[in-house]
Amino acid sequence: MVDNTGRKIEYLRVSITDRCNLRCIYCMPKDGIELINHDEILTFEELYRIIKSSSSLGISKIRITGGEPLARKGIIEFIRNVKSIQGIEEVSLTTNGILLEEYLDELLKAGLDRINVSVDTLNEELYSKITRNKGLDKVLRGINAALDKGIKRVKINTVIVKEINNEEIMDFVELIEKIPVDVRFIELMPIGEGKKYTQVSNDEVKNIILKNRELIPFFNVKGSGPATYFKTKSSKGSIGFISPISHEFCSQCNRIRITPEGFLKLCLHWNDGVDLKKYLRNEVSDEELNNIIYKAIKQKPYRHEFKSQNKNSDCRNMSQIGG
Repeated sequence: MVDNTGRKIEYLRVSITDRCNLRCIYCMPKDGIELINHDEILTFEELYRIIKSSSSLGISKIRITGGEPLARKGIIEFIRNVKSIQGIEEVSLTTNGILLEEYLDELLKAGLDRINVSVDTLNEELYSKITRNKGLDKVLRGINAALDKGIKRVKINTVIVKEINNEEIMDFVELIEKIPVDVRFIELMPIGEGKKYTQVSNDEVKNIILKNRELIPFFNVKGSGPATYFKTKSSKGSIGFISPISHEFCSQCNRIRITPEGFLKLCLHWNDGVDLKKYLRNEVSDEELNNIIYKAIKQKPYRHEFKSQNKNSDCRNMSQIGG
């Protein structure tokens, strides 16, 4: 379906938990967040109903996120059930990679199509500083295992933060010259703990790379979304840039989100949306649910305004909203 501005909305990001086994510095406080009570988080059955309803309205791509989605029991069967919904063409997962190797075989058997791994450094010491935990070796083993077992494209999501990991950029360029992964540099968004740190724009990232490599535009990346991709002369993978702050792409936005507690969120920045849990737990019919979601999507905000935060901005941490 299309919203009131004519954008085709076909992509639903589903956050299944606010729990995470890392404490990334720009994502949540050192002591963690106030967790949602388990009975307030949507059940997999409730999430299934939302996805099935959304598919009847034209949603064809599902991305499962968290928190850390692999930390929630039952995720494998959930993925298998979502894959069976008529109209759902692709189910993907965003993970921090700590549990990826452990669950990989089951994920593939369940039909998972693509995997994105969030990792901001390839240096073990810096990894521990950024995530406040250890486990980079597990993450890298998971990535390599995914490539070995048939995931044709594994995407690595990397956020560059000034005076934290801005010296790590070329390490990722060298990585895509060794293995066939797509590294996407994603600009730090001023959400929650992220407001305490300084963004490095993707123009700056690109300029650093250009001092060391020639970047060749590359368009053959499945599920590229808002990213623009490049290769180097010797790359096996590619480099992508997702630049929501410096190069706003709201006019092409095709996505909506479900938070762990069942809020249909229409834009990452804004509080706008509808509490679907309230309806689901009051025995809403399928027809009524379809109509509620339809009306909400129609009102999707035209653009974010991260540069001018106001009372309608969402002030929660990223793990609470859904990565």
